[in-house]
Amino acid sequence: MSAARRISSETKPGRTGARANRVRIIGGLWRSRVVRFPDAEGLRPTPDRVRETLFNWLGQRLKGLACVDLFAGSGALGFEAMSRGADRVVLVERERRVFEQLRRSAVELGAGEGLEVVHADALAWLAGPGERYDVAFVDPPYASGLAAPTLEALEHRLNRGARVYVEAPIAGRAVSGPWTMLREGTAGAARFALYEFALPGGDAAIQEGET
Repeated sequence: MSAARRISSETKPGRTGARANRVRIIGGLWRSRVVRFPDAEGLRPTPDRVRETLFNWLGQRLKGLACVDLFAGSGALGFEAMSRGADRVVLVERERRVFEQLRRSAVELGAGEGLEVVHADALAWLAGPGERYDVAFVDPPYASGLAAPTLEALEHRLNRGARVYVEAPIAGRAVSGPWTMLREGTAGAARFALYEFALPGGDAAIQEGET
């Protein structure tokens, strides 16, 4: 069964103000710590209220879980997961300046060996062999059309029952796959949802922006 929630929030793709290039971790070990990020095309961190909703859905504590933050950007989702006790978090980011800032942020936070920052294109990285994850965050650049192919590429890198967070424009096309939608909501022009990887298949659909 799914539950929908609408959050009045700043819409992607805009951000303004003195705090435009920083994001606050909202829970766990690093609660209230600030993470900075550079300007980059399509980089729009998930708003605080949406992240709070997401981690309420995930159950707050992520101890024992392995997580991957694809299109990591500011790292807000991955750092939040590590702050809340995840055993393993991988941040994947293609843009060199953004990647370098993620590494600096990890050092500033005092992240240990459980957190890894990878400089790679998310789809190319997923195509290779590697570990499997219990939680994945899929928040590609706004209106890039990358959510659907990323979900498809993720299938062989997830443990059964893994949960996947997807954020994309409201208007778009439906993509079928082995996903059961658990929760969904909207914030401005963006739709966000939490899915469960439900082999051997299902008829759940997600919405993704057109390319």
